[in-house]
Amino acid sequence: MLYGVSTFMKTYKLYREQKLNITLDEAWDFFSSPANLDLLTPTDMGFNIITKQPIPKMYENQIIEYKVSPVLNIPIYWKTKITEVIDKVSFTDQQMKGPYALWKHIHVFEDRGDHVMMTDDLTYALPLGFIGQIAHSVFVKNRLEEIFDYRYVKAEELFNQKELAIAKNPSASNDAPPTSPPSTSALANIS
Repeated sequence: MLYGVSTFMKTYKLYREQKLNITLDEAWDFFSSPANLDLLTPTDMGFNIITKQPIPKMYENQIIEYKVSPVLNIPIYWKTKITEVIDKVSFTDQQMKGPYALWKHIHVFEDRGDHVMMTDDLTYALPLGFIGQIAHSVFVKNRLEEIFDYRYVKAEELFNQKELAIAKNPSASNDAPPTSPPSTSALANIS
Protein backbone atom coordinates (compact mmCIF):
# COMPACT_ATOMS: atom_id res chain seq x y z
CA MET A 1 0.00 0.00 0.00
CA LEU A 2 1.25 3.51 -0.82
CA TYR A 3 1.82 5.79 2.15
CA GLY A 4 -1.25 7.88 2.94
CA VAL A 5 -3.55 5.98 0.58
CA SER A 6 -6.66 4.45 2.05
CA THR A 7 -7.29 0.81 1.19
CA PHE A 8 -10.72 1.99 0.00
CA MET A 9 -9.33 4.60 -2.40
CA LYS A 10 -9.45 3.61 -6.07
CA THR A 11 -5.99 4.14 -7.57
CA TYR A 12 -5.06 4.23 -11.24
CA LYS A 13 -1.86 3.82 -13.18
CA LEU A 14 -0.53 5.34 -16.37
CA TYR A 15 2.65 3.87 -17.86
CA ARG A 16 4.52 5.10 -20.92
CA GLU A 17 7.85 4.37 -22.57
CA GLN A 18 9.54 6.44 -25.24
CA LYS A 19 12.77 6.01 -27.17
CA LEU A 20 14.82 9.21 -27.30
CA ASN A 21 17.68 9.52 -29.76
CA ILE A 22 19.86 11.60 -27.47
CA THR A 23 22.51 10.88 -24.86
CA LEU A 24 21.68 10.14 -21.25
CA ASP A 25 23.25 13.46 -20.24
CA GLU A 26 21.02 15.35 -22.70
CA ALA A 27 17.89 13.50 -21.57
CA TRP A 28 18.64 14.04 -17.90
CA ASP A 29 19.52 17.72 -18.33
CA PHE A 30 16.28 18.42 -20.19
CA PHE A 31 13.71 16.34 -18.28
CA SER A 32 15.08 16.98 -14.79
CA SER A 33 14.89 20.74 -15.29
CA PRO A 34 11.59 22.12 -13.93
CA ALA A 35 12.00 25.07 -16.31
CA ASN A 36 11.22 22.72 -19.24
CA LEU A 37 7.86 21.55 -17.88
CA ASP A 38 6.06 24.29 -19.80
CA LEU A 39 7.41 22.95 -23.12
CA LEU A 40 5.93 19.53 -22.36
CA THR A 41 2.48 20.69 -21.21
CA PRO A 42 -0.44 21.42 -23.55
CA THR A 43 -1.02 25.16 -23.91
CA ASP A 44 -4.72 24.80 -23.07
CA MET A 45 -3.73 23.70 -19.55
CA GLY A 46 -2.80 27.25 -18.61
CA PHE A 47 0.35 25.85 -16.97
CA ASN A 48 2.33 28.39 -14.97
CA ILE A 49 5.19 27.73 -12.55
CA ILE A 50 4.78 30.11 -9.62
CA THR A 51 7.89 29.00 -7.73
CA LYS A 52 10.49 31.78 -7.62
CA GLN A 53 12.52 31.74 -10.84
CA PRO A 54 15.07 30.66 -11.87
CA ILE A 55 14.40 27.21 -10.47
CA PRO A 56 17.64 25.42 -9.56
CA LYS A 57 18.58 21.99 -10.86
CA MET A 58 16.32 19.32 -9.41
CA TYR A 59 17.17 17.96 -5.97
CA GLU A 60 15.49 15.82 -3.32
CA ASN A 61 12.91 17.65 -1.18
CA GLN A 62 12.60 20.43 -3.76
CA ILE A 63 9.16 22.06 -3.73
CA ILE A 64 7.68 23.29 -7.02
CA GLU A 65 4.41 25.23 -7.15
CA TYR A 66 2.20 25.69 -10.19
CA LYS A 67 -1.11 26.98 -11.36
CA VAL A 68 -2.91 24.85 -13.92
CA SER A 69 -6.28 25.28 -15.58
CA PRO A 70 -7.27 21.83 -16.84
CA VAL A 71 -11.04 22.47 -16.90
CA LEU A 72 -12.94 25.55 -18.11
CA ASN A 73 -9.89 27.78 -17.62
CA ILE A 74 -10.36 27.62 -13.83
CA PRO A 75 -6.93 27.92 -12.17
CA ILE A 76 -5.96 25.25 -9.64
CA TYR A 77 -3.01 25.47 -7.26
CA TRP A 78 -0.66 22.48 -7.42
CA LYS A 79 2.31 21.89 -5.13
CA THR A 80 4.72 19.01 -5.74
CA LYS A 81 7.76 17.71 -3.93
CA ILE A 82 10.68 15.92 -5.53
CA THR A 83 10.88 12.95 -3.19
CA GLU A 84 13.73 11.05 -4.80
CA VAL A 85 16.54 11.81 -7.25
CA ILE A 86 18.98 9.19 -8.47
CA ASP A 87 21.31 11.17 -10.72
CA LYS A 88 20.91 10.26 -14.40
CA VAL A 89 18.64 7.33 -13.51
CA SER A 90 15.32 8.55 -12.10
CA PHE A 91 13.40 11.14 -10.15
CA THR A 92 10.03 11.07 -8.44
CA ASP A 93 7.56 13.88 -7.92
CA GLN A 94 4.62 13.63 -5.55
CA GLN A 95 1.72 16.02 -5.12
CA MET A 96 1.58 17.72 -1.73
CA LYS A 97 -1.46 19.84 -2.54
CA GLY A 98 -3.65 19.90 -5.61
CA PRO A 99 -6.50 18.24 -7.49
CA TYR A 100 -5.56 14.61 -6.79
CA ALA A 101 -5.88 12.54 -3.63
CA LEU A 102 -2.63 10.87 -4.74
CA TRP A 103 -0.09 11.70 -7.44
CA LYS A 104 3.22 9.86 -7.62
CA HIS A 105 5.11 10.20 -10.90
CA ILE A 106 8.34 8.24 -11.35
CA HIS A 107 10.52 9.30 -14.31
CA VAL A 108 13.17 6.73 -15.36
CA PHE A 109 15.97 7.11 -17.92
CA GLU A 110 17.83 4.06 -19.21
CA ASP A 111 20.95 4.45 -21.34
CA ARG A 112 20.80 1.88 -24.14
CA GLY A 113 23.94 2.97 -25.95
CA ASP A 114 22.54 4.55 -29.12
CA HIS A 115 19.44 5.95 -27.39
CA VAL A 116 17.73 6.50 -24.05
CA MET A 117 14.53 4.76 -23.02
CA MET A 118 12.42 7.14 -20.97
CA THR A 119 9.68 5.74 -18.77
CA ASP A 120 6.84 7.56 -17.06
CA ASP A 121 5.19 5.55 -14.28
CA LEU A 122 2.29 7.44 -12.73
CA THR A 123 0.11 6.25 -9.87
CA TYR A 124 -2.79 8.51 -8.98
CA ALA A 125 -6.15 8.65 -7.23
CA LEU A 126 -8.98 11.13 -7.17
CA PRO A 127 -10.77 12.53 -4.14
CA LEU A 128 -14.51 12.25 -3.48
CA GLY A 129 -14.85 8.46 -3.58
CA PHE A 130 -17.51 7.29 -6.02
CA ILE A 131 -17.87 10.79 -7.53
CA GLY A 132 -14.11 10.77 -8.20
CA GLN A 133 -14.44 7.39 -9.93
CA ILE A 134 -17.16 8.78 -12.19
CA ALA A 135 -15.04 11.86 -12.92
CA HIS A 136 -12.15 9.57 -13.80
CA SER A 137 -14.13 7.56 -16.34
CA VAL A 138 -15.89 10.61 -17.81
CA PHE A 139 -13.04 13.11 -17.96
CA VAL A 140 -9.80 12.62 -16.00
CA LYS A 141 -8.59 9.43 -17.70
CA ASN A 142 -8.97 10.99 -21.16
CA ARG A 143 -7.42 14.28 -20.07
CA LEU A 144 -4.35 12.53 -18.68
CA GLU A 145 -4.04 10.54 -21.91
CA GLU A 146 -4.15 13.84 -23.86
CA ILE A 147 -1.47 15.39 -21.64
CA PHE A 148 0.88 12.42 -21.96
CA ASP A 149 0.17 12.15 -25.71
CA TYR A 150 1.16 15.81 -26.05
CA ARG A 151 4.33 15.18 -24.05
CA TYR A 152 5.17 12.22 -26.30
CA VAL A 153 4.73 14.23 -29.49
CA LYS A 154 6.76 17.18 -28.13
CA ALA A 155 9.61 14.86 -27.13
CA GLU A 156 9.50 13.35 -30.63
CA GLU A 157 9.73 16.83 -32.16
CA LEU A 158 12.55 17.91 -29.87
CA PHE A 159 14.71 14.78 -29.92
CA ASN A 160 13.69 12.46 -32.74
CA GLN A 161 13.43 14.73 -35.80
CA LYS A 162 15.48 12.32 -37.91
CA GLU A 163 13.03 9.53 -37.10
CA LEU A 164 10.09 11.80 -37.99
CA ALA A 165 11.60 12.29 -41.44
CA ILE A 166 12.10 8.53 -41.83
CA ALA A 167 8.52 7.91 -40.74
CA LYS A 168 7.31 10.15 -43.58
CA ASN A 169 9.34 7.99 -45.98
CA PRO A 170 9.24 4.46 -44.49
CA SER A 171 11.42 3.01 -47.26
CA ALA A 172 14.30 4.99 -45.74
CA SER A 173 14.35 2.72 -42.69
CA ASN A 174 12.51 -0.31 -41.42
CA ASP A 175 13.26 0.62 -37.80
CA ALA A 176 11.46 3.97 -37.53
CA PRO A 177 9.63 4.62 -34.23
CA PRO A 178 6.01 5.77 -34.20
CA THR A 179 5.40 9.50 -34.63
CA SER A 180 2.34 9.43 -32.43
CA PRO A 181 1.89 7.99 -28.97
CA PRO A 182 1.40 4.26 -28.79
CA SER A 183 -2.30 3.51 -28.54
CA THR A 184 -1.53 0.78 -26.04
CA SER A 185 -0.33 3.01 -23.24
CA ALA A 186 -1.23 1.19 -20.07
CA LEU A 187 -3.87 3.18 -18.29
CA ALA A 188 -5.30 0.58 -15.99
CA ASN A 189 -6.86 0.15 -12.60
CA ILE A 190 -4.76 -1.04 -9.70
CA SER A 191 -6.40 -3.26 -7.13
